[in-house]
Amino acid sequence: MAWTIAERTLTGRCAAGDGRRAGVSRAPGSVGGMCRNITMLRGLEPAATSEEVEAAARQYVRKVSGVQSVTGRTEAPFERAVTLVAEATRELLAELPPRQQPPPTLPPLRRPGVKARLARAGSAATSPS
Repeated sequence: MAWTIAERTLTGRCAAGDGRRAGVSRAPGSVGGMCRNITMLRGLEPAATSEEVEAAARQYVRKVSGVQSVTGRTEAPFERAVTLVAEATRELLAELPPRQQPPPTLPPLRRPGVKARLARAGSAATSPS
């Protein structure tokens, strides 16, 4: 299973620190490097979307498991973990009190440059060549 551009984009910069974006993949199923940060979702207006929660859960599971590309042996446990972490994240965000201030940075999917890049990538993927 290859990561979607949106999932990789939510992760931000690669841990290699060489300026490459995590959304730039070298091979199918490759994440192209792990991210150092997971974006803070609590206190967003409007509230974090399901896509943002799942992408953060996916990045967390990638980080703690060390799985950089999903194989037949790792796909089922990896996806099960993503589902569980996403559900726990949704419950946590719902139960915490409101933040006094919004998070210091916007999640990548809410940034204009990222939205434009995703739109270009999506149209390139659906355009006949």
